[in-house]
Amino acid sequence: MVSQTALKGGNIAYFLSQDEIPTSWYNIQADLPEPLPPPLDPKTLKPVSPEPLFRIFAKELVLQEVSRERFIKIPDEVLEAYKTIPRPTPLIRAKRLEEALGTPARIYFKWEGVSPAGSHKPNTAIPQAYYNAKQGTKRVVTETGAGQWGSALAMACAFFGLKCTVYMVAASYRQKPGRRIMMETWGAQVFPSPSERTRFGRSILEKEPDHPGSLGIAISEALEDVLSDESARYCLGSVLNHVLMHQTVIGLEAKKQLEAIGEEPDVFAGNIGGGSNYGGFCLPFVADKLKGKSEAEFVACESAAIPHTTQGKYTYDFGDTAGITPLLKMLTLGKDYKTPPIHAGGLRYHGMAPIISYLINKGYMKSVAYTQTQVFEAAVLFAKTQGIISAPESAHEIRFVIDEARRCKQTGEKKVIVFNHSGHGLLDLAGYEAYLAGRLEDWTPTEINYPSYVPD
Repeated sequence: MVSQTALKGGNIAYFLSQDEIPTSWYNIQADLPEPLPPPLDPKTLKPVSPEPLFRIFAKELVLQEVSRERFIKIPDEVLEAYKTIPRPTPLIRAKRLEEALGTPARIYFKWEGVSPAGSHKPNTAIPQAYYNAKQGTKRVVTETGAGQWGSALAMACAFFGLKCTVYMVAASYRQKPGRRIMMETWGAQVFPSPSERTRFGRSILEKEPDHPGSLGIAISEALEDVLSDESARYCLGSVLNHVLMHQTVIGLEAKKQLEAIGEEPDVFAGNIGGGSNYGGFCLPFVADKLKGKSEAEFVACESAAIPHTTQGKYTYDFGDTAGITPLLKMLTLGKDYKTPPIHAGGLRYHGMAPIISYLINKGYMKSVAYTQTQVFEAAVLFAKTQGIISAPESAHEIRFVIDEARRCKQTGEKKVIVFNHSGHGLLDLAGYEAYLAGRLEDWTPTEINYPSYVPD
């Protein structure tokens, strides 16, 4: 448990012992008021059975994807790896930020940037690599945006003796060479996407040689690669149900930490690209809201350049740009939405996790969007007060938290605001340099073509 001595002494960082790492992941599908809309075969528009997905994913991951079991045991080998990176991660009170803002609100954050990969992503990379190694997969293939996910999977593959191929969104490949070097150090092959390695990548480069890429394109390339190699399987860093479930170690730990210090949060926040870090943090608490035990507010923070939940349509769409995946019911801008090359590369995805989309659509969560300038302004204030240079993705919820704390100053409300700080920005300094030099560009959508594969 959190040290009582620390509480009495007024400490601001709260730690759990390694014996308190959760031993099971939480699966919110067991507590939703109704089943999620099923994935559909794009040819027949009929629900997809799990079996064909065994060719793409490790079998155990497919079974977790469709499971409605409330808790799924974490394998011992995964728990040992969690201890290595290490878990549990601290819950920290942002005391200096509170003082700078002059707010009566109390602000806490779960700090996931302590992992070797620099973010929350190992929480799912480790089990995905483990299940693939266990079933005899030789090579795993994936996409990555800013490089956080690719770094985590490369590290996890090194742990379990797997080969790893990563298609990295071209804009991030150019902006963040440090992440490529990290992946290569852990043994991965890394290619800018779109690439010359796949038919789909070549088709894009023929039309636009300097295409900045997107997560949707990188996913398409990774899937094409996997389907050409029987010994390979695909891993996804966000969006899917099993990925969000693996990330619930964050929220389950945070629950123990907040209970130990006697705090009941009024507001939870996190950034959303595909929804994994936000979902993993919030879903164990959303369970209380679904059961009528909590009135807390859940706020998802996205980029104004890719406003997939604030301007997206809740409908069926492909998870990738080439249209290889089944159709997923989600909030989406359409698979062909051209995502601008913002520095928060992990947010450059056209859709949103089906679970998060459902909860926003039903009113259990809300979402907000911010420009690059707004989030980097917040990130600089956070760095000056808390010392942490945040990933551009994480800066989105920091922007919301600062604004909410200022609202509390105006109203006098003593809200408890908690957010998941998903990673550090020490390899994202080009974005900070552009902001400090006044060269940061803001984008907003100029054209959105919503999909209509399934009649409303």
